[in-house]
Amino acid sequence: MIDPKILRQSASEVARMLERRGFEFDADGYNKLESKRKSLQIKNEELKNQRNISSKNIGIAKSKNEDILSLMQIVEEVNKNIKVNEKQLNETLAKINSIELDLPNLLSEEVPDGVDEQDNLIVSTYGTPKKFDFKPLDHIEIGNRLDSLDFESAGRISGSRFAVMKGSLASLQRALIQFMLNTHIQEHEYEEVYAPLLVQANALIGTSQLPKFESDLFKIEGDKPLYLIPTAEVPLTNLVAGKVIDERALPLKYVAHTPCFRSEAGSYGKDTKGLIRQHQFEKVELVQIVKPEESKDALMSLTSHAEKILRELKLPYQVVSLCAGDIGFGAKITYDLEVWLPGQDAYREISSCSLFGDFQARRMQAKWKNSKTGKNEFLHTINGSGLAAGRALVAIIENYQDESGNVIVPDVLIPYMNGLKIIKSS
Repeated sequence: MIDPKILRQSASEVARMLERRGFEFDADGYNKLESKRKSLQIKNEELKNQRNISSKNIGIAKSKNEDILSLMQIVEEVNKNIKVNEKQLNETLAKINSIELDLPNLLSEEVPDGVDEQDNLIVSTYGTPKKFDFKPLDHIEIGNRLDSLDFESAGRISGSRFAVMKGSLASLQRALIQFMLNTHIQEHEYEEVYAPLLVQANALIGTSQLPKFESDLFKIEGDKPLYLIPTAEVPLTNLVAGKVIDERALPLKYVAHTPCFRSEAGSYGKDTKGLIRQHQFEKVELVQIVKPEESKDALMSLTSHAEKILRELKLPYQVVSLCAGDIGFGAKITYDLEVWLPGQDAYREISSCSLFGDFQARRMQAKWKNSKTGKNEFLHTINGSGLAAGRALVAIIENYQDESGNVIVPDVLIPYMNGLKIIKSS
């Protein structure tokens, strides 16, 4: 959430800054609601003060055995006016809150201008895409040859955009996840977290998936509706919701492996085949929660931690700075890691590493105690995939294939595969 003080003082300037995203903010409409809120709050205080004075007069009249009927009528009328005024005030506050929750984050000045992914800026590249002396297959064809990737059975069980993995391919994904967790825990000093897969609406409001992106979520109806998490970012970041964190405990660095669930609303016809865009997928998520002055460095370190996995796996990739029109709703700045997929002859996103500033913390009321000022201030949050396991699996299958349709196991994963060095096609 954007700081309400900034909105109240500079709504027109906020509207101008949000234009970079292609987002239209009705600053005049917001200012009118704010003026209405102020006048209603002033009136509310005046009415309550009037009631207090009348109540005191009733007490004085009672002590003198005077008639209090007219004073009681005044208080009754004031109470009616307070009830009407508070109803209008609450309705106005709800409208203002709805607008504020619907506003995306303000962008960092470093974010390149642009409309869509075509305008994203390549920051750096690592490795060179391998030149095969045969036509490389995509992961679907290889999975079929290995008899280890079954979309047909998954379709009968669950519907489209689900997959069944079997045998050594399933083991390879598990090996990938274990390798990523061990690297982040042992080398990068993240604390492993086992997190809930079902969360309440307030947790998703805190990390800005709700209310704007409800159609992308799987919802379980009930007395208290629950949602399947779209990413472990939600429970991990909400570990500090409503808390004041001791400065000495910062930074907080969390890592979790979870399944993730997304309805992929609006993506019909896009990546409908294969493992790239599934309703259920595995991910290792990285979250850092830091003091504001450390947040940019934290973004760079978290991004480098995700890069380390790709380098260890010897997978070619590029780092891309997302432009203003392509960046996520809550992010101030985002670096995407895009891995090379020979089967598609293209780089594809495998991790998005984003700095949110105090956008999420403000929604969650997550603060830290600043020892210099003695005040409670909002934290900054950073997150990114380290990595998306399904897409990493796709990258390994396609980059490590041989002419016979076998998959060579990357060196760093062999210990996690009980020494298996090659997954052979049947």
